[in-house]
Amino acid sequence: MTVSLAIHNIVAGVLEDVAKREAVIPFAEIKARSRDTAPTRDAVAALSRSGCGVAVEIKRALPHRGATVDIESIAALARDFEGAGAHLVACQTEKLRFHGSLADMQEAREAVDLPMMCRDIIVDPYQIHEARCYGADVVPLQVELLEQARFESLTDRIESLGMTALAEVRTPEEADRAMSAGVRVIGVNAWSIASDILNREIFAEIVPGLPQEIMRIALGGVRSAGDVIKYASAGADAVLVGETIMSAEDPRQAARGFVAAGQHPACPSRW
Repeated sequence: MTVSLAIHNIVAGVLEDVAKREAVIPFAEIKARSRDTAPTRDAVAALSRSGCGVAVEIKRALPHRGATVDIESIAALARDFEGAGAHLVACQTEKLRFHGSLADMQEAREAVDLPMMCRDIIVDPYQIHEARCYGADVVPLQVELLEQARFESLTDRIESLGMTALAEVRTPEEADRAMSAGVRVIGVNAWSIASDILNREIFAEIVPGLPQEIMRIALGGVRSAGDVIKYASAGADAVLVGETIMSAEDPRQAARGFVAAGQHPACPSRW
């Protein structure tokens, strides 16, 4: 299967799943609910407290390893990460590849005071209102998957609900598109969307072209304290760590190690 076909199948699967949920709760209703929720938490402020911020991702499956993760309690895991000093919790809600759910994110958010990132393939306005209903403070958009008009429309919708739009990019051209849309936070993703190809060097290629006021987050390939320091040295304000922590024998201790690395003198804060 080619990568383009794999991506098409992923998006088609997401839209099919959204249609099923919308058949139960119509768009008008989910939209109204999303505007009657608890206030959002400031993710940008949380990630820019000091040094290199660390966002820890909760995920039930590791597709690139063909493995699932045994999680007894999402709430307990989120509290562990908060106790370890994480600046933000990301929750993988994608059902098809990661076995996640919006209920997982809701459980995590209710357990901690940290901002919550909804990790999913977001391609439809319904998903944005839905994410807000379940407690999202940050919503990612994969620039690669969206035409510019659609990307800008979804960005505006995210921001209109008080959330932060995170533009995930994999090329300098996508970063240019993100800046044209006026996003404040750009995540450079080292993983391809539909394969196990990892390119850690793309962060250093993209970041020099970003204005100083843009928050830069490194996504993917963070497997050690050294990776945190390397990304920070290349200009990362924060990193997202998921697979390494979720596969660790002691996830809380693993998270603590990454947070400590982010406070190393080699990781000065830009903010």
